[in-house]
Order: sequence, then structure tokens, then C-alpha cells
Amino acid sequence: MKLLLDMNIPLKYANLLKEKGFEVLHWSDVGDPKTLDNQIMTYAREHGLIVVTYDLDFSAILSATHALKPSVVQVRAALPQATQIVDLLAAAIFQNKNNLQNGAILTIDTKKARIRMLPL
Repeated sequence: MKLLLDMNIPLKYANLLKEKGFEVLHWSDVGDPKTLDNQIMTYAREHGLIVVTYDLDFSAILSATHALKPSVVQVRAALPQATQIVDLLAAAIFQNKNNLQNGAILTIDTKKARIRMLPL
């Protein structure tokens, strides 16, 4: 799976996710850090990427546009170590792989992961 990490996701998560078998780009490697979220969404859709973010704006964009892609993974967990977040993230993405490939929003917190299929 190909992931695009939003600017609010620490850069060190990229390497940790790569170690778990993901193809990962961080937005800082792709575009201007000041790029608007809707432009990031367009880039992700055009390149077949799943957006990973702490930001709720991406799901709002999907809701307002009734878009089918790109899938978005919203991290709503705060854990003390990057490896803990990445482990949680990787497990939830692998578990929901098929839904994410078809278009979905996956929300992950420390207790559970919720999936909503697109369009909203």
C-alpha cells in the first residue's frame, strides 16, 4: 500500500512504516508545506495514495465533495513513543486494507479503529 503522510505526521513515522512494508511519502518530500489540504487530496487521488493525517479537514473534504477517493487514515491517538503509534497504525491499515483500496476513512485511536466507506 502506498501512503502519503500529511505534514502533521512526524517524518520519523515514514521510516518506521517503510520497515513494516509500506511504500511511504511524506508531504515534505512531495510539495510545499503550505499547500492546501484539497490540493494534497488531489495529489493523493491522482497518484493512488492513502492520506495519513492527524487533521480532521481531510474527512470534511471527502464529506463535502462525496468523493470516492483518496482514502484517508485519521490518527486520533497520542502515545509516548513513535513506535507505538506506528504499530497501531500499521495493524489497523493491514486489517482494513481492502476497504482502504476501495475508498474509505479509517479513524484510529488507542482503543479501536473505525472504518467508513466512501462516499460519505
